[in-house]
Amino acid sequence: MFVVNSIFFWALLIFIWGGVLRCFIQMRSKKVFLIDFACSKPPISQMCTKIMTAERVKILGNYSEEMMDYMKMTMDKVGLGDNTYLPEALHKDPPNPCMDLARKESEFVMFGSLDNLFEKTKFVQPKDIGILIVNCSVFHPVPSLSSIIVNRYNLKHNILSYNLTGMGCTAGLLAIRLANQLLQVHENTCALILSTENTTDCIYVGNDESKFISNCTFRVGGAAILLSNRPFDKEFSKYELLHDVHTNGASLDRSYKSIFLEEDEQGLIGVSITKDLLVAATNAIETNLTLLGPLILPLSEKYIFFKNLIRRFLGVGNVKKYVPKFNTAVDHFFPHVGGLPVLNQLQKMLKFCDESMEASKITLRRFGNTSSSSVWYELAYAEAKGRIKKNDRIWQMAFGSGFKCSSLIWRAMRSVDSNDLKNPWNREIDSVDLNLNGIETLNFDYFESPLLSS
Repeated sequence: MFVVNSIFFWALLIFIWGGVLRCFIQMRSKKVFLIDFACSKPPISQMCTKIMTAERVKILGNYSEEMMDYMKMTMDKVGLGDNTYLPEALHKDPPNPCMDLARKESEFVMFGSLDNLFEKTKFVQPKDIGILIVNCSVFHPVPSLSSIIVNRYNLKHNILSYNLTGMGCTAGLLAIRLANQLLQVHENTCALILSTENTTDCIYVGNDESKFISNCTFRVGGAAILLSNRPFDKEFSKYELLHDVHTNGASLDRSYKSIFLEEDEQGLIGVSITKDLLVAATNAIETNLTLLGPLILPLSEKYIFFKNLIRRFLGVGNVKKYVPKFNTAVDHFFPHVGGLPVLNQLQKMLKFCDESMEASKITLRRFGNTSSSSVWYELAYAEAKGRIKKNDRIWQMAFGSGFKCSSLIWRAMRSVDSNDLKNPWNREIDSVDLNLNGIETLNFDYFESPLLSS
């Protein structure tokens, strides 16, 4: 017993010291502020019900009735509503997912988000932006999306410009991390991040079910985020970045291949999503939580967690794994809206209440899976509800191909006004169509995982 207590004591001491050391390093780092952000909202002409979506996709791919039944079932069980947005290419008669319309989709989303953002942050001029990061996984035109933005807004010639592709739904938070690292070495500058996906370019027209899910869940959307390390911007900023934690499980084949862009037997390109997805997600999330916990959990939770960890490691009794109560460390939780089954399992694993998951589930229902930008629609929802108060801690989590998991922790610099006319939820925040009735009990066997259900 003495040996167990001794090992536990030193492990806990090392654990706490590591957390303190990292916090000390971050305290010495330059503070990074989120001045504001804006989300794209397509016109009502691009809104589609689930039935309309199935009809448009069927014309494009000449699918069998069995495949269309599968699509309708998937949209229901993943948690989509009847007010999501399809790209202009699918509204053409007949649908026409060509390069020109794919570029047009990206330009609409990017310019709409950026125009709204610049309207909200008039005191920031183009000459103040020293860093530009754009992330879009599947669409990479020439010139790049970042060059399109530089050209449109006449940004300065020596801007640090980056274009992230192929990094999945977590790319938006990875872009924030990259911006944070660059802002540590570039004085008195602003970083502009544009997170989006291109639904026109990722439409799959074959009959492989594993590649068909992207047609069912991904919808048009994007977000623009403005960061700064200038001390005088603190007064005008909404949030301060406290922590960014990122994990990458691509060294494991099972994780690496769980989401994979490839050709089917007919040579048609699509993103395969295998049944290993939730297992890969679980591994990535658990690793991410292990790294995040020491930074944000109260000491009481750290003590219980490490006592449990040591006892399981030493095989002392039949001890079950203990998942810390992260709701004691944050006020708002905004996970990527990949699908309702994933959100339900996350809620179960992390023990968050229904209200804490409301923003993510309603965002999924209203806007669908907008990939890396989904966490910003969730934050916009909480702002529109008037729920963001001064000093609140906000946790954004995203996971995607690789398999990767990213977490950001923000602190609200002030209570956020709920009457933002540029908020995508403006004038519809209390709509009856946004309620969660009827979707809580849905289950989807395709994504079941023994790890998350244990």
